Amino acid sequence: MVLQETPDDAASVERVAALDIGKAEVVCCVRVPHPSGSGRRVQEVRTFTTMTRSLQGMGDWLAGLGVTRIVMEATSDYWKPPFYQLEAAGFDVWLVNAREVKHLPGRPKTDKLDAVWLCKIAERGMVRASFVPPAPIRLLRDVTRYRVDLVGERNREKNRVEKRADQAVGRGQRHLRGVRAGDDGRSDRRAARPEGPRTDGPDPDAHQDPGSGGGVRRPVQ
Repeated sequence: MVLQETPDDAASVERVAALDIGKAEVVCCVRVPHPSGSGRRVQEVRTFTTMTRSLQGMGDWLAGLGVTRIVMEATSDYWKPPFYQLEAAGFDVWLVNAREVKHLPGRPKTDKLDAVWLCKIAERGMVRASFVPPAPIRLLRDVTRYRVDLVGERNREKNRVEKRADQAVGRGQRHLRGVRAGDDGRSDRRAARPEGPRTDGPDPDAHQDPGSGGGVRRPVQ
């Protein structure tokens, strides 16, 4: 494919690209000034996969055309690989809110035309960028969110153990000592043991007196 002339001539961003992002592929539309300098616009649409090598090739193609701004919609989590790849390549990447863009008139239904339409409204300054934190903040947020998930999983497992212990009591079994949480939020993880005296052998927590022939001296306090 080659750059094709279009009848549009008004633009606030001279060299702009727009991406329509799916799970497996990215449709990219580029609009730049006509080589003759007549004020007309030319455009080209290409499709790339979401693999890293293909995204790098897309970045090289956009850099060769002198693109200064790349616009994409926030579609699920599919936008992240292209956004991060192009951001690392030095492009001015804009992530726009899909709810704001869909209210603009003239939106088509196909992916190819959708990329062209998004590119046209981007070159006219009709969209605004959403806030995307810088890379260090994104990394910190990922770590803190992962910690929240781990804490929630720990609490769910603790509640499950306590529920099983209560069910055992309801069935007439001996009560089990649950996992008790300390003041600092950590569990002391005491072993769950039956209440009452043991009848199945010596207490494993008792010390043996070496001078008394192996007799039990006293239990550990």
